[in-house]
Amino acid sequence: MTDARPIGVFDSGVGGLTVLREILRRTPDESTLYLGDNARAPYGTRPDHEVLAFSTEALDALVERDVKAIVVACNTSTAVALGPARRRYDLPILGVIRPGAVTAALTTRNRRVGVIATPATIRSRAYFGAIKDENPAVEVYEHATPAFVPMVEAGRLSGPDVEAAVAEALGPLLGERDAGGEFVFPLPPSARIDTLLLGCTHYPLLRSAIAAVAGEHIAIVDSATATASALAELLSINGLEAPTEAPTELRRQPTHVQLTTGDVAAFRSIAGRMFGDGFADVQPVEVGRTSTAAGGPAIVVAR
Repeated sequence: MTDARPIGVFDSGVGGLTVLREILRRTPDESTLYLGDNARAPYGTRPDHEVLAFSTEALDALVERDVKAIVVACNTSTAVALGPARRRYDLPILGVIRPGAVTAALTTRNRRVGVIATPATIRSRAYFGAIKDENPAVEVYEHATPAFVPMVEAGRLSGPDVEAAVAEALGPLLGERDAGGEFVFPLPPSARIDTLLLGCTHYPLLRSAIAAVAGEHIAIVDSATATASALAELLSINGLEAPTEAPTELRRQPTHVQLTTGDVAAFRSIAGRMFGDGFADVQPVEVGRTSTAAGGPAIVVAR
């Protein structure tokens, strides 16, 4: 059994493109439909009820577009809205927290993992619980870094100012003193983290700066690769893989559409850095309460 419909991918902005990139590498025959709610990003500093409402609007939009499965490529939305989404929709829905947590738990050598994420994700303690489920012996140190998402959404991915902002944000987690002269996590050097989990899909776009600050002794983990592998398995189990029986030259070519509620030019600029000119089809959209499909709001393509 096969299914040629696209995979829906949702994020609060451009961060989910890091997950989309890995999905394309892992499942190149699949079509995709990406929705970034850039106009309302960042989600991570919003209260949970807003995250749930905005996520539901976006997911309703993808369901209306007849996707066969959805990847919630936003850690904040995964933490707050994944459970309600799975109850709301009759199709497979995959989040990004558990795949990343499993990878981090398997990567650490000294059983000490640091997690950086948005305030909402840290508040949910979703990564703490997921890592402990995988290995209860791992010590988990969570730290909110709210400055990162706005930098990425603005296209500020490198340069001295970005490195300085990253160094300031990571200082307490890596053992430096805060402005008050205190350690947030007062561990001796021999007991500090050896694995840093990027608990937001925006953060891999800052990976070079983060790696420079963290140093070579700390392994950096993000959830994109693990999520793409989990998606491939999910599609196979549910008989939803794209058709591949025909000869390559006769197969239906996969399609890739990107939708953004924000500025198309800004979105296309960041997408272009990641995909070149292969993803030219970026459409502006409005997500709002304009219909009752799937019990809620719909998507309106801006003309």
